[in-house]
Amino acid sequence: MLAPVAPRLDWSALEARMRSRNDEIDDLMALLLDHADVSVGNKSDRYHMAWLIACASLGDGHLWQDLGLPCREALTALMGRWFPGLVALNSGNMRWKKFFYRQLCLRADILICKSPTCAECSDHTNCFGRELN
Repeated sequence: MLAPVAPRLDWSALEARMRSRNDEIDDLMALLLDHADVSVGNKSDRYHMAWLIACASLGDGHLWQDLGLPCREALTALMGRWFPGLVALNSGNMRWKKFFYRQLCLRADILICKSPTCAECSDHTNCFGRELN
């Protein structure tokens, strides 16, 4: 098991996007907080972690990279600690950003996927493929 690693965001790369995409950050935070483990940290800690992850989700790399984590497994461990409900929902191990946005679309009853199920989709490797540095 990986030891917990604190996220380190590149704020200079995210600042402009954060100003123009506040609604998106709010939606991502709501998704995260709806699946937070209320026994971990206090309410402020959970809010802060959700905010960090939501902001990092606006980056161009894989979420673990945008959070400054050493690997995807470190992100999954972080998610398991703070937001275990989302880890349980991501049973197919979809890439986290894709998973978040798919969840947001499902919440809004917006179907953007090419196929009704991931197993039948021609983009399967884009969502579940191996992540390279």
